[in-house]
Amino acid sequence: MREIITLQCPDCKNRNYSTTKNKKTTTGRLEFSKFCNTCRKHTDHKETK
Repeated sequence: MREIITLQCPDCKNRNYSTTKNKKTTTGRLEFSKFCNTCRKHTDHKETK
């Protein structure tokens, strides 16, 4: 079953992106390099609850 998760910028703490993940196969927290409009740069966005 896929669940919707949000990705948060570590610098400004904005929740900019949402994506889905399969909780059975991916047990760890996801981390993507995404562009943050508030910071105006690419940062490693991490999964939040």
